[in-house]
Amino acid sequence: MTPTTEDEPPSLYAWAGGTDAFRRLIDAFYDRVEADDLLSPLFPGGVSQDHRAHVVLWWVEVFGGPADYTPLGGYQRMLDHHRGLGITVEQRFRFASLMSLAADDAGLPDDPYGLCDDLAEALVAETGRCDAESEEHVVKPAAHAASGATARSRRC
Repeated sequence: MTPTTEDEPPSLYAWAGGTDAFRRLIDAFYDRVEADDLLSPLFPGGVSQDHRAHVVLWWVEVFGGPADYTPLGGYQRMLDHHRGLGITVEQRFRFASLMSLAADDAGLPDDPYGLCDDLAEALVAETGRCDAESEEHVVKPAAHAASGATARSRRC
């Protein structure tokens, strides 16, 4: 975990429990995706271990951990992977729902700052717009998380 002072709240990465916690979260999430009738068609043959590992790197970086996804292409790469998938509004909201359930499965702590659901909702909206010609309207998740937005629930 990243050390913090009493005056400084921990990063969401530290709050969640570091890389191991994000690995549990992503594995629990994709286990649910593979069993979901709405989302599993996006992953014919299942979700590979390589995909899971890249997603862990991305989420760790977004939540304030080591920037190990940036050298792989960063935020733009994540958006590029979602282009042309035709992800529906219903699928995007199922994503957010399954991520919340996966947080419980992974044993993540309650979110004392209320940021996780807002971040998940922002990501859902952004990946749904990634087919747009212009991406000027896209707010990067790290900036959203740092904004101090509050969420409606207490789980990530």
